[in-house]
Amino acid sequence: MSDSKPADVWARGDAYERYVGRWSRRVAIEFVDWLGMPAAAAWLDVGSGSGALAETVLERALPSRVHGIDMSPGFVEHAKSRITDARATFVTADAEQIPVSDASFDAAVSGLVLNFVPHPERAVLEMARAVRPGGCVAAYVWDYAGQMQLMRHFWDAAAALDPKAAELDEGRRFPLCQKDRFAELFQKNERLTDVEARAIDVATRFSDFDDYWTPFLGGQGPAPSYVASLDERAEAALRERLRAALPVRADGSIELSARAWAVRAQRR
Repeated sequence: MSDSKPADVWARGDAYERYVGRWSRRVAIEFVDWLGMPAAAAWLDVGSGSGALAETVLERALPSRVHGIDMSPGFVEHAKSRITDARATFVTADAEQIPVSDASFDAAVSGLVLNFVPHPERAVLEMARAVRPGGCVAAYVWDYAGQMQLMRHFWDAAAALDPKAAELDEGRRFPLCQKDRFAELFQKNERLTDVEARAIDVATRFSDFDDYWTPFLGGQGPAPSYVASLDERAEAALRERLRAALPVRADGSIELSARAWAVRAQRR
């Protein structure tokens, strides 16, 4: 590995889907149902990514519209190509400066994004600004340091081989992704009240080791970006250490779990 830290890459929605998008969709189902928004609500999706959360809202919440924003033009184009529902729109925009009018949505949500925003408190402030009084502001993030097991196994193995990898571990980089710290982000916002936090756990089953490992080769996100920075020998060493460490069943499958912390609040 070179001395410079690999940058987090967010550009290709298809690679992200194979990496964690398939699991974030399962979290999104429980998250949207938990919010319990009435039909015909207007939703703002901040950091819409590949469109997983927006698509879940369209399928389960019967919204009047869903407006997604994301900093990555590649992700915006991916979402547009996959989601052709006339109620959905996607644009490239900054979560800290959302180009929407005040009080123009009934709900503002964000999935797996706020820890990557340079100033998450500004993003939450913008989400609250965009929501009508009595509306919902909510988000979820992975429990990187704990029970997001597919990543926890990866970084434990990487750090054992390369101590510098520990600096890239999302569990260390993003203390926001702890239940109390995440809830506090919303509690400190004077526009929000009735803050609630909970865990959402989903099963992540891999048919075999290749099903687990191959998505790390897609270059999207911190762990795949780290793999892309390795030479062939270091990559092979990491692959084999993971192969030995993961709980592989007799049929070759791997059963893990993924936990996300979710927070919801009401706009004053």
